Amino acid sequence: MHKKIKLEASLACANFRNLEASIGELIAGGIDLLHIDIMDGRFVPNFALDFSIMETARQITNIPMDCHLMIEDPERYIDKTAASGAEYIAIHFEATRHVQKALQQIRDTGAKSGIVLNPATPLSSLDYILDDVDMITVMTVNPGFAGQKLIPSMLKKIKDVNTMISNAGRGDIEIQADGNVSFAHIPAMVVAGATMLVGGTSSVFHKDYSIVDAISSVRKIVEGVGSAQ
Repeated sequence: MHKKIKLEASLACANFRNLEASIGELIAGGIDLLHIDIMDGRFVPNFALDFSIMETARQITNIPMDCHLMIEDPERYIDKTAASGAEYIAIHFEATRHVQKALQQIRDTGAKSGIVLNPATPLSSLDYILDDVDMITVMTVNPGFAGQKLIPSMLKKIKDVNTMISNAGRGDIEIQADGNVSFAHIPAMVVAGATMLVGGTSSVFHKDYSIVDAISSVRKIVEGVGSAQ
């Protein structure tokens, strides 16, 4: 049985002049999760959302939130992230000296733990932490900025992660694709094994579509892939 493909909205791409309206459209479209990018200007050369945005979103909706911590020493903020309403918390392999301990800290809060692999991060990084993760994020672009082009070899990486977790008997682990999750690239991502799709300006918040229509288009694309397999 195939997993349901979960569609996420990258909230950093929302209309912050009227965030409540954007979230209302996401609710109307039936989005599965809100994706929250938090950056510190050090791990990546950019700043993004903060805990106040998470808390505001939680006041508007009960849609589950997935928080991607692009920060150094994420242990400092894991408890705060969970307290702000995150159901998933993902950290980068290179961001902490004690990856397994940080993943356990996430689970101790009651949230689901995620590990993020940058494009050049090898799969061997996962060898001794599969028991500690609920989600593996494959960055299909280098993290930090929206609107980048997909790195083609990352489609193979998604497939390799899928093979790895299947061989380890951990088919329950979600595989998240993050970066240029576009209408054009979604089919290949799903075929490779992605089960969570982070939609930004190339899909959910595409300038040529309403949010509701964009979500509907993604659903139809995913259904088409499923019926073809």
